[in-house]
Amino acid sequence: MAAGSVVAIVAVGGGTAFWVSGSGSGSGGGKPAASVDDGYPGLPHTTVQVSPGGCGAGWTHPQAGLQVFDVTNTGVGSEEAYVKDATTGAVLGEVENLAPGMSRPMVVRLAAGSYAFLCLPQDVEAVTGPTVKVTGSGSGGPAVLPVTQHDLTPPTLAYQTWVAGQLPGLAAAVDTLRAAVDRGDLAAARGAWLPAHLAYERLGAAYGTFGDLDGSINGTTKGLPGGLTDPGFTGFHRLEYGLWHGQSAAVLKPVAARLAADVASLRKQWASEQMDPLDLGLRAHEIVENTIQFELTARTDYGSGSNLATARANLQGTAEALKLLRPLLVPRMPSLPRIDAAMKAASDELSKLGGVPLAALSTGDRERLNAVFGDLVTELAPVAAVCDVRRTS
Repeated sequence: MAAGSVVAIVAVGGGTAFWVSGSGSGSGGGKPAASVDDGYPGLPHTTVQVSPGGCGAGWTHPQAGLQVFDVTNTGVGSEEAYVKDATTGAVLGEVENLAPGMSRPMVVRLAAGSYAFLCLPQDVEAVTGPTVKVTGSGSGGPAVLPVTQHDLTPPTLAYQTWVAGQLPGLAAAVDTLRAAVDRGDLAAARGAWLPAHLAYERLGAAYGTFGDLDGSINGTTKGLPGGLTDPGFTGFHRLEYGLWHGQSAAVLKPVAARLAADVASLRKQWASEQMDPLDLGLRAHEIVENTIQFELTARTDYGSGSNLATARANLQGTAEALKLLRPLLVPRMPSLPRIDAAMKAASDELSKLGGVPLAALSTGDRERLNAVFGDLVTELAPVAAVCDVRRTS
């Protein structure tokens, strides 16, 4: 996101949108309180103060409908602020990292009901402003029940356990691949490469926790000055290149040995790793995003033509993350049935196409494949927003 005033519109179902005002520029995001531009002509504006001593001050003429709160930090420290349903605690809009003396617009749609601002000064307990009663007709925008770190801990631990259960199979598949290379049976090695690679690709939601080992195990030539001959090009794709481009077993033995050693290190390291609970919700969306960017463009194809198989493995990793997050998502995402339908459509499309290389697909096949994955990544986008940890105290 660009620095300054940012409003992200995240669809969460029912044809409506959850307007989230935020900034990617740290605590300095926003505009000076005295010079806020009217970036939303035609919408009513209300200047609302957020600070420990004046949370929600200024909201004196409540009204229903689409409107803008010009949220102004009158305190001495950085602030977050939510406007929430005073009865359920569900969040309708938010600003983050708002510096003292700065202002940022929060766009919300309010129905009749009771609302309040929740102000969260940095390093200070939360303050809830006065309850404001809104009257009028029309529906409000979507509201999301806050997810806390405590809520995300059980599914994250369950995912870590699932990954731990997958690693022995990955190690065994890589050992089979290495053994074939060691004995010079490169035809068998080509047959063993894909099962081993897919076993790794199914672990997509954990890749942020793998650290440097992810690049060593599954990196590409991107950013490497020496390209295909760069010493930093290792792992599955380096082995793939050699197996499908006629390199000898003698050349590939150290590559396979390094891959096996890295997987063994990953397996040992994982026992003491702790995933950030934020990662699970993020990865549920990012895995498919990366599939579109790298697999459906063949940017990671170094000769095997297996991108469609990898895309299926990525879907399986996404499905595992969604399964564990489902208890949190059901009460928060009316669009969950659409996500399920989009997941099935993407899986069905891959099944219909089989395991052929992307280059073998017709234009119509490519268009349908891109369409179903584009729809899926759109439906998955709100998962990260809903699973964003929000302070409540």
